[in-house]
Amino acid sequence: MSDENNSAESNICPESEECAAEDLFGFGDDLELNRFDGLPFSSRYYELLKERKTLPVWSVRCEFEDALVNNQLVIVSGTAKTGRGTQIPQWCAEFCLSAQYQHGMVVCTQTSRQQAVDLALRVADEMDVNIGHEVGYTIPLETCCSSDTVLRYCTDDMLLREMMSDPFLEHYGVIIIDQAHERTVSTDILLGLLKDILLQRPELRVVLLAIPPFTNKLLSHYHSVPLLKLEPPSPAEAVHSHSGNKDYFFPALRLKKGMWLCFFASAEEVNCAHSILRREGTRLGAELGRMVPVVLCPGRVGLPTALSDQQDSKKSRRVFLSTTQGEDMWWAAESVNFVIDTGVQKKMVYNPRIRANSEVLQPISQCQADTRKQLSGPTGKCFCLYQEDSELPAEKAPQILESNISPTVLFLKRMEIAGLGQCDFIDRPDPEGLMQALEELDYLAALDDDGNLSEMGIIMSEIPLDPQMAKALLASCEFDCVSEMLTIAAMLSAPSCFVEPPTGMTHEAAQCHRKFQHPEGDHFTLINIYNAFKQSQREQYFTSQKWCQDYFLDHSALKTAEATRSELTDTLNRIELPISEPCFGTKSNTHNIKRALMAGFFMQIARDVDGSGNYFILTHKHMAQVHPLSCYGAQSHKQGLPEWVVFHEYTLSENNCMRTVCEISPQVYIQMAPLYFFYNLPPSESKDILQDMLDPDASRKCEEKQKDIPVSNQDDSGCGIGSQTYDRCVIQ
Repeated sequence: MSDENNSAESNICPESEECAAEDLFGFGDDLELNRFDGLPFSSRYYELLKERKTLPVWSVRCEFEDALVNNQLVIVSGTAKTGRGTQIPQWCAEFCLSAQYQHGMVVCTQTSRQQAVDLALRVADEMDVNIGHEVGYTIPLETCCSSDTVLRYCTDDMLLREMMSDPFLEHYGVIIIDQAHERTVSTDILLGLLKDILLQRPELRVVLLAIPPFTNKLLSHYHSVPLLKLEPPSPAEAVHSHSGNKDYFFPALRLKKGMWLCFFASAEEVNCAHSILRREGTRLGAELGRMVPVVLCPGRVGLPTALSDQQDSKKSRRVFLSTTQGEDMWWAAESVNFVIDTGVQKKMVYNPRIRANSEVLQPISQCQADTRKQLSGPTGKCFCLYQEDSELPAEKAPQILESNISPTVLFLKRMEIAGLGQCDFIDRPDPEGLMQALEELDYLAALDDDGNLSEMGIIMSEIPLDPQMAKALLASCEFDCVSEMLTIAAMLSAPSCFVEPPTGMTHEAAQCHRKFQHPEGDHFTLINIYNAFKQSQREQYFTSQKWCQDYFLDHSALKTAEATRSELTDTLNRIELPISEPCFGTKSNTHNIKRALMAGFFMQIARDVDGSGNYFILTHKHMAQVHPLSCYGAQSHKQGLPEWVVFHEYTLSENNCMRTVCEISPQVYIQMAPLYFFYNLPPSESKDILQDMLDPDASRKCEEKQKDIPVSNQDDSGCGIGSQTYDRCVIQ
């Protein structure tokens, strides 16, 4: 992928000289017309150009441009505040322009949707073009591009989704993978597949942007490729806590004047800190200026973002609140004076043996800690709420080793059909997780007898949902309840629509939410909420925002569900699947919704074993309770709990709660669950009950036979239902 005779090192040019590649790229300071839109540059362009030239990345501009000309793949190593995410994509756009876009345009991936939007806005400003024209972005449920777009920012999962129709990414001449060190599942898949795509497309250029030490792993994975190192900003003075005392947070805010950036373990902690600062900010050093908390959490709704608070008075001091993905927030780092680093992160780690996530608290990596110290610059301070001699892991753990990879396997099976070779993972998925994913896809009828995608699997891969929900949605086409399943899928894909009520308003919020509760379960409650939200949009005397506020619902989350439902509807129309008319509320419709749910979620069934809410999960024998926000949680003291339920999500945490629960009948379960899955269930009393319903004659004969056999020999009678015949997992 690289030419040793034309290495980047031999093309380094001093800063005082104009590099030869600049003539090729046509980007001199004396240029009066913008080559992208043909219009004269504005005065702001030259103002921003002066700022851009002070960024560390500009010191390697000539070297980068020469490396891009002479190599298929280039790796750039640089931390936050070096300008890598804004400048390198512009130079790549100049490279494609010089070739008249005959090989395609430029795409730059991000791991955060907010980051993709913010970078696109900034780069459009620097290039002196209009957002949505020459520079655009694509994030889930939102596209701002046109036929004139030559540089597009997008989330890594959206580029993967694009490969469904363009497996070799032939629309692009340069592909930039930014934040490769974040090790998201989508980024790791892209890094693995691009290795094969580069062999198929010798004209393609790939640029990988990451921070050390992950760049060393990239070098060993891709072998002989040029590596450009950016000079990192000088780190701030680090002040370590001797005892790891988290109470250091508020005293620090009282003592120091300036802008703060605080890293927390989870989004829940960020929300808690935001509420506290909003409530008590005036008492935390009021003489130092009004405190404005700003949430940077990617993917959170209903809270202000940094860009929305840019208009705040200069007299106010902003406190940015972030989680582990905030190290690369370039626009927040510009004005930060002090950083508070808790040094821990809360993660969901998937356990394939029990098909559930576990909530774990882990230390951050050493590279994250080093990056955070650089955000406030040499004149600031970083308050580390952990001891200086704490041992931190060198890198972030790859998410593909901690996630359910069933969607990944389904996607890669689809790519095999498109002609791509094996995905060369930097870190291969765990074999146990891979076997569990193949087993799950087999249970869902997504694989044929040879282990390739079945016709059902091909259709499932077209739907942007997890395999289980995709199967349930396809089953709803057969049971004439597509409209209702579209709503359920959209509501479960969007963030939670329930807003945490202010202090003292918990009872009022519960009363409002109770108006939507449906006796059949939480899935039906979600349909009630969505239908009421759509009705509020048609009201003349109040807005849907006001309606959501009155009922303690998140308007942004419901708008996301609305957009998701529209996208799913378009997908079903595109693949010509029937969409039935809504008939929510009828007895037959209720029965059909449950059948469709069971078609996809038969692996997530539980039984109340003692009538008091202690549910036994049949797949792994764990005990769980219904989540307090469930409609069953609210009604249990009045109506009692259902014996059999199907649940959407189960997490191993302090409470071991099942979320989004719906009552089912065991007869429907027996009807919808594949027999070979049922027989692979571990032995239990609940399984015996289902077995009696499945084959009552065999159970009766077994009981009669047991009476005629001595007690000591009953275990060998062959009548027991267990692992004697069906303990082997069937993988076709």
